[in-house]
Amino acid sequence: MDAQNNASAMQSNQVFPPLPDVLEMPSPQSSADIQAHFPGPGELGLPQFPVLKSVRPGCYLLNYSPSGSNLVTFDGTMRVEKHAAGRTASGDLYQRPVIFLPLKSALPADLQRPLFFPGPNPASGIPILSRGRYRYYLKVTQILENFTFGNSFTLGLEMWRFVKNAGAWNTGGTWVNEGAVTALMTWQAAPAGYPAPNHYLAGDVKNAANVVIGRLTMGWVSDYLRKATIEVDRVSQSEAVINNGAGVDWAAVGKSVDWDITAIQSDANVVEPSGISWSNGEAHAAMLAKRDSSNLDVEWRYHVLVMRRLDETERGIMYDNAGTDSNNVPREGCAISSHWVMPNTAEWGTVAGQRFGTAAAPYFRTAVHEIGHAMGLYHNTVDNGYLCTTDVIASRSLNPGSMQFPANIQWSYNADDAKRLRHMPDIYTRPGGLPFGTAYGATPISPTDMELEMEGLSMFVTPVSCAVPIGAPVRVNITMQNQTSAPIAAPTSLSMKSGVVRGKVIDPCGTIRTFSPIVICVEDKPLEPLAAQDTIDHSLTLLRGGQGALFPMPGAYRIIVEARWDNHGLECVCTGENTVMVTSAVDQAHAQAALKVLSTPDTLLALAIGGDHLSEGMAAVDAAIANPVLRPHFAYIEAKRMATRFRHRKADFAAAAKLIDGSTIMSPAEVKRAASWVKDAGPSTAPGKQLAKELTSKAKDMNIEEALKALAEPA
Repeated sequence: MDAQNNASAMQSNQVFPPLPDVLEMPSPQSSADIQAHFPGPGELGLPQFPVLKSVRPGCYLLNYSPSGSNLVTFDGTMRVEKHAAGRTASGDLYQRPVIFLPLKSALPADLQRPLFFPGPNPASGIPILSRGRYRYYLKVTQILENFTFGNSFTLGLEMWRFVKNAGAWNTGGTWVNEGAVTALMTWQAAPAGYPAPNHYLAGDVKNAANVVIGRLTMGWVSDYLRKATIEVDRVSQSEAVINNGAGVDWAAVGKSVDWDITAIQSDANVVEPSGISWSNGEAHAAMLAKRDSSNLDVEWRYHVLVMRRLDETERGIMYDNAGTDSNNVPREGCAISSHWVMPNTAEWGTVAGQRFGTAAAPYFRTAVHEIGHAMGLYHNTVDNGYLCTTDVIASRSLNPGSMQFPANIQWSYNADDAKRLRHMPDIYTRPGGLPFGTAYGATPISPTDMELEMEGLSMFVTPVSCAVPIGAPVRVNITMQNQTSAPIAAPTSLSMKSGVVRGKVIDPCGTIRTFSPIVICVEDKPLEPLAAQDTIDHSLTLLRGGQGALFPMPGAYRIIVEARWDNHGLECVCTGENTVMVTSAVDQAHAQAALKVLSTPDTLLALAIGGDHLSEGMAAVDAAIANPVLRPHFAYIEAKRMATRFRHRKADFAAAAKLIDGSTIMSPAEVKRAASWVKDAGPSTAPGKQLAKELTSKAKDMNIEEALKALAEPA
């Protein structure tokens, strides 16, 4: 495992359980050690001679019933992968629902008790079970590696119980190792409905004290380990995302990691809301309109939205990665751009200067890359596989002996990523499960499974205001500095959208709340040498995270910011922190406005994405704007929305200019962004002049040369 967790979770309780080890092949046995099993008359209909048996690769339907309880049973899957080293296996368990019948004397005796809902139908293949009933991840530590003459083998397991945090799935949870158990699994005739009757096993589960604690059954149902649907919706001018032009399609991508993937080319006429390029808000609104048609508790469905251009980035983004909107569903999909034109330079090889959608290989590869993020994977630059970035692969085409781009694309996952897709817990991988950024964990499956705290790089966190009123966002400036005498490879951007930066806030009571980006420009994150003593700067505006409001009460807060990135298979980390004071409400009106902001999930989306479709978020921002205490802290947020077109509404720079005045609280990054509005509005117009005046004053106070230069440039 390479630990390319450039967006890993901050809390230690987010580290999820180890993946199963690749089990060693057993040592050679002498003939005296082999105890042959001779089936009796009629046993499984087998003839009277020794029969070789092995654990068939694929997906097994599991049932585990603990001893001593008539109210609890678990269904799930076990994934068995066959490879040169033997078998690697893992599993997941979900608690089966129970119906409680009213106790009436007139009922028959067998109905005067709770009844289980029916379990999954083995004839339906790989089962999809409700996320809300997820309970255990099974790390298989012992299994039959090749074959046996006997009729049973010992299965060794570690049972990792998942304890979900309070709230929705986006809040994550903790993993508790309930210890090692074993089961002597014996082949027997399968119940009706199983597609391979001779590949069904059952056994008693025993703990370390050799006490029976339950009963486990497993029956083979599919050659695949997991199954999913990928829905592609696009505007009519964008090319369909079907294959790489050389035989690799979505089904082949899935088959390479033993996933049964069904691709659906759905809506080919998605309406462009306001022209060729989409804002984040417009893309998010389109996703909201599409995703409601799929129930993620009965289908693993990932969504790809294809448009001509994206405002924020060139190739693609993953949005709603943490599920911190009103519907609380993380990792539902992504968007890619078909009309980006690849640079006409040598590294882009045979597709240099072409429009992206007309170059089937890099175009399809980008969609696979983005869906990889939706499946929980992070960037991986060890090789030219799917989770490497397009720009890095293109740059490697200039290496001596390398093929031209896109012929140098590796049409497979890195081995560590392939193992994750096969054996990560369901809720890590399935859409709507744990948020993007949950840590891979400390699993000893490869030498690169480690973090490296970057010596010589330091992170400095400085609040824009040391004290903010309750209900207001907290703005902090972050600076990464190379304090050595030699260059160090570092990210080129510390923007939240880069996916590199996330963090946590610790409140006055010690409660930890995490924050991470809503929108990730996942294809635009190269590393470059950071010269000795040089710095990288950016600003963060913090309001909500996966656990709700980040600053819900008055008092002193610790803000810890972390940057994580991959450097050739090594996970690099740089952290910094500072404190900020949140002050109490000054009056009843302030308290009511603050409550509106803090209790509305979509306030975060209004801040990060914008758009007129977030009615509850807009109402919360309106309440803050109407309050004199909170107005200075929210004025820029509303101004940004007004300065960004949405569907048929054009950008309203006059309204934006009215909101920006001397009292408006802004970070340097917000001043830099607002400086671009002057050119868009027209420097000679009344809104342009008003914005230029206020922003010039703020840029001088902050010593932001970049913003001052932009404001001084002619139209």
